[in-house]
Amino acid sequence: MFVVFFCVGASTLSVSILCEDLLAYYNNKRLLRQEEESFRQLESLSADYDVVLEQLEGDPNVIKRIAPAVLGTEPEGEETVYPKVRAEQLAAAREALEEDLGEEADEGAVPIWVKRCCRPARRIILFAAGGFLVLVSFICFGPVSDKG
Repeated sequence: MFVVFFCVGASTLSVSILCEDLLAYYNNKRLLRQEEESFRQLESLSADYDVVLEQLEGDPNVIKRIAPAVLGTEPEGEETVYPKVRAEQLAAAREALEEDLGEEADEGAVPIWVKRCCRPARRIILFAAGGFLVLVSFICFGPVSDKG
């Protein structure tokens, strides 16, 4: 019983003392995940641009094929069909991307128990309860001295 009371009390004391550090840890973890995602996107863009540059060096006609898509002009080829994207398709794609971003944002969120523990009144209560459990464990379950 001593070990149980002492461990619970010590962990409660630790959480109440290190609450701000836990909050900073989860916030830093979320920021790191966002920065890693930004880095991956930049690497992907860089790779895409490298491929386009290689194609431009190899075939000068690539500019004629890319220009309408980039500049938004009408294509020059009469025998080529260029599909148009409708607003409904763009809206559906945007919603799917936003759902993915929403799920990723939940992964890096600060746990609710950390937010609750960081409130000043609850921190004081946690500290007092943890101290009380440690005292109870030493007083009630400590070694018994034999006075005889």
